[in-house]
Amino acid sequence: MDVKARLQQLMDERGWTIYRVAKEADIPWSTVRNMFKRNTEPSIATLECLCRGMGLTLPQFFDVDNSMGLTPEQKQLLAEWGKLNERDKRIVLELLNSLNEKEHSLTAQRIK
Repeated sequence: MDVKARLQQLMDERGWTIYRVAKEADIPWSTVRNMFKRNTEPSIATLECLCRGMGLTLPQFFDVDNSMGLTPEQKQLLAEWGKLNERDKRIVLELLNSLNEKEHSLTAQRIK
């Protein structure tokens, strides 16, 4: 799968438009549009911005066949994560950190 096809697949999974992916990636809308309309290839820097905007690493972007070994649940979490805005991502991270701290505290109490 080529870069543009993979980007389109990820946009479709998230229900994102060209405008939304450009906004999340903090790059000009015309850059993404030109990839599709003029058949231009993104630079590595642009691809990194796109991945960051979708909450992915470059390896995750290219991992079409799930060779990284993610479970279906982990894939769902990543897909849902990619749909969140920055504020909501911070909230989710705070919740996860809080849950992990609580579990760590309970485990420490059981050991005593």
